[in-house]
Parts: sequence; C-alpha cells; structure tokens
Amino acid sequence: MDATGWSKDLVVEVGGRDVVSHVGTAVLRMTGDRVGLTGRLSTAMEGSRSLPMHDRGRVLADVAAMIADGGTRITDIGTLGDQEELFASVASVPTAWRVLTEASGRLEGLAAARAAVRAHVWGQIVARHGRIPPCTVAGTTLGDWVVIRLDATIVIAHSEKETAAPTVTKTFGHHPLTAWCDTTGELLAVKVRPGNAGSNTAADQVEVLKAAIAQIPAPFRTKILVTVDGAGSTHALVDAIAKLNAENPGMEVRSAVGFDLDERARTAIGLIPETAWCAALDAEGEPREDAEVAELTGVYRTDPTGDTVKKWPADMRVVARREKPHPGAQLSLFEQCEGRRFPLTATDMTGRNLQILEASHRLQARVASRIRCAKATGLRRLPSKKFEINSVWCVVVALACDLLAWFALLALDGELARAEPKTLRSRLLHTARRIVRGQRRRRLRIPETWPWAHDLRAAFARISALPAPT
Repeated sequence: MDATGWSKDLVVEVGGRDVVSHVGTAVLRMTGDRVGLTGRLSTAMEGSRSLPMHDRGRVLADVAAMIADGGTRITDIGTLGDQEELFASVASVPTAWRVLTEASGRLEGLAAARAAVRAHVWGQIVARHGRIPPCTVAGTTLGDWVVIRLDATIVIAHSEKETAAPTVTKTFGHHPLTAWCDTTGELLAVKVRPGNAGSNTAADQVEVLKAAIAQIPAPFRTKILVTVDGAGSTHALVDAIAKLNAENPGMEVRSAVGFDLDERARTAIGLIPETAWCAALDAEGEPREDAEVAELTGVYRTDPTGDTVKKWPADMRVVARREKPHPGAQLSLFEQCEGRRFPLTATDMTGRNLQILEASHRLQARVASRIRCAKATGLRRLPSKKFEINSVWCVVVALACDLLAWFALLALDGELARAEPKTLRSRLLHTARRIVRGQRRRRLRIPETWPWAHDLRAAFARISALPAPT
C-alpha cells in the first residue's frame, strides 16, 4: 500500500461561493453582540468623528473577535472582511486603524463599558452554573473569594516604538503589567510600560490592581485575594492593599505575596523545630513526598529588640516551603548548604489551613499559562509605533481574552470549556462549512463526521438564547 498516494488525485480549484471559513468565530462575534459589548463600546465611542458606514463599537468588537481568532496584526481583520457571506460588512484595515487611533482618548470610557458588560455576563454565568466558578486549590476551593493575580511580561519590539526600551532579559521592547481573574480566566487590566520598567514598581501595581478591582462586578467584590510572585512583591503593594480595606467598608481584600529569603528568614528557619514542618499538598490535595511547609510568623517577628517586621501589617503571616530543588534551579548560598529550596510566602489570609494558604500562593504560577495564551491572542507584538495606539491594542487584547473566557463559560462543556485558545481555534473557531440558503435564512451545514459538530451547534444555540442586557 502506497502511504503517500492519498494526494495523487487531489486538485485545487479557485471558484464558487457558499463555503465559508472561521465559522466558530461567528459565535464569538455573536457573544460580544448578545452580552451587550458591541453596544457598550459604541456608546463609549460616541462623539468621535463620523464614519459613513461603520459603527465604532462594531469595529472594536470585530478587532477583538479577530484577535481571539488568532490574528496578530490589524491587517488580519481581512480574515473576517473577506467572508461577507458570513460576517456581512466588516471594516477595512484603514478604518480599523482610524478607530484605534480615536479610541486612544476614550480609555476610561472603554474600561467602564467593559465593567458594565462584565456585570451582565457574570449574572449569566451564575444563571448557567449556579455560581461563579470558584478558585480550586489543592483539591478544595476558596469559596466566594475572587482571586486576582498580578504579573508582568516582556513583549519584544523588532522596530523603534514609543516607550520601547532595553529589558532585564537584554532584549528590546515593552514590559506590560497584567491582572487576571483566576476565577474566570478574564484579563481584567493591562498597562503598557517601557521595557525597563520594574516588575516590582509599586505605583504601576497599585494602578493596575485598582483597575482590576473596578472590573469585578459589585456583588462579587466582597472578598478579593491578590497574589503576586516574589519578583513583583513590594512593601508598598501590601500597604496599598491594607489601605483598600480601610477605604472600602464591606470589601475584604487580602494578599499573598512572595517574600525574601533574607537573614531574618534564614534565622527563623533554623529556629523552628522539625515537628513544625508538615507535608505540602499537590493539586489533588494529597500530601507531597518532596515538599513541606511551616509557619515562621512567631519566630520571625519575635526578637529581644521587639517586632522585627513591625512596619508590615500586624496580621501578616510568613509561610515557608522547603523542597528538593529541580535541575537548573538557582539557589542561594544558604539553600546550597541546606540542599533544599526555601520559597517564602507572606499573607494576611486567616482562618485557613496552613497547607491551603501556601498552595493558594503557589498557584501564582498559573498566571504564566494565562500570559502565554494572551501572547497567542495578540499580546506577542504591539502593532504601532505610537504608544497610544498600542495601549488601545492591549485593551482590545483584553477584550479578546474576555470573549474567549465568556464563550467557554456560557456556551461550552467538558474538555472544550477548559481548552486553551489554540485548541478552540483548531476544533471550533476555524471550522469551514457550507452556507445553505432557503426560507429567508442562512444555514451553516456542518458534516456529522466533524467530531465537534454538535458542540458547535450547541454553542450557537446557547449564545443565541442569551437574554439581552438591561
């Protein structure tokens, strides 16, 4: 049997109509329309210079759908525009550029529009699932806590762009700071910064955190846990979070941040008894054989001269984990002598098992996957030389990440509901199907042999059935 003979009778012809690609992307576009995103964006853009044919909210929503579909530059909007049979009228590339330029002066309005739409979407998520999906930690959940994870990432620039600068990785570009809702997978806020901006610039962190909290619908803004890794944690950020509690009665904001393995911490580790260590928990909540946790708070704060960390919040707890280092791990001299790594976490969370507290912060690593998916959804490169346009582009990238998260929560089940954007694109979004016309309708005919045909049809039905926002 000739294993290569399958293509000998294959002929490619260009011609005909009624066959469209990227069928699943139409559901994403519908999602934005049905939850009120397109309308809210149109309202936020009111008063701009008129365009004869294209509503600005429609253009921004289409750019977001294009990015969610895998587009990496503004010219990729042609992927939708060239399929008028499915998507109807889509703005041209020059029009998309003009709208992004005009939107640079409307960032506050766009943020307000996103928050209003999110409030409606979260209501629909509760209607479908009974609650907002909780943050799962070590085989249990954090209940009603909404977890916001802060992290920065490098975006390389291959040409001169405004505010681009050398980065800590010896590359050239930008260093945007992001805030993710770990509970739903939404990109709540993003701030474009020069490449030489620090991972632990407290002013930027506080700004992004406040913007992220403003995106959380008010009824769910009662319990918020903020996490950041050791490279990004600062005293000023912890103080700002404590101040948020004082300024907002009825809202409880807690933190879990990476902490320095300084001389005080090394001394505390040497003082606690061996019996103080207990097994760390894995993702299923089972004890790990290669890692243990212990609380250092008592010996860390107590000293003959008084409280050694009195400038930190009084309810701050310090938790240590000791584990065998993985190959290639960078160890301090103390860790090399001990033969173990000692990551530290500082948190003001109370009423939780020590192992759960440590695991809650350890899941900060999950934000790396979020950022990786965001870079596959438009964040890998910034399209313009102008800082203002790149700032709007990042807002639209956040919209695209939100659309994908909403689509999964409102329309998908099982494995597809947990799939990364790359998987969704190959199985649903990039599907090519035939349009059949009749009885004043357009019907997308999906072959029964396509493994995800029924999932795609169900997604269309669920999005179509969403109630209009009030």
